[in-house]
Amino acid sequence: MPGLTLTYAVDGNDYHKAGEASRSAKFTLKKLGLPPEVVRRVGICMYEGEINMVIHADGGTATLTVGMDEIEIVLEDKGPGIPNLELAMQAGWSTADSQANQLGFGAGMGLPNMRRYSDEMQIDTTVGEGTTVRMKIKIR
Repeated sequence: MPGLTLTYAVDGNDYHKAGEASRSAKFTLKKLGLPPEVVRRVGICMYEGEINMVIHADGGTATLTVGMDEIEIVLEDKGPGIPNLELAMQAGWSTADSQANQLGFGAGMGLPNMRRYSDEMQIDTTVGEGTTVRMKIKIR
């Protein structure tokens, strides 16, 4: 199990495929015998990140690294970046367009949920260049 790395491409603007990476990751983690709570938390963090990449960034990559004591999730995109990270971290704040809203996305809970369900979270973002979110979930 240590050192297992899984990388998934996330298609932008494809709401029908949104969530495929997190479903695949959860399936793999279950097969590895990881605790259900860890699998659930990874699934939530990855799903929220995937949706953000679909809505805001025209896709990106999600990389999951499974170690002995923790799982690291790295979400990278080449989207527009986040102009006001402090505001984006507030529950309910969103810049999702009407298409996302009509499909039931864009409630402004993505980043807050990622922070809530991860043990560590770091966001590096540059307007006009993209965003990288790194999260760690401890295996207890």
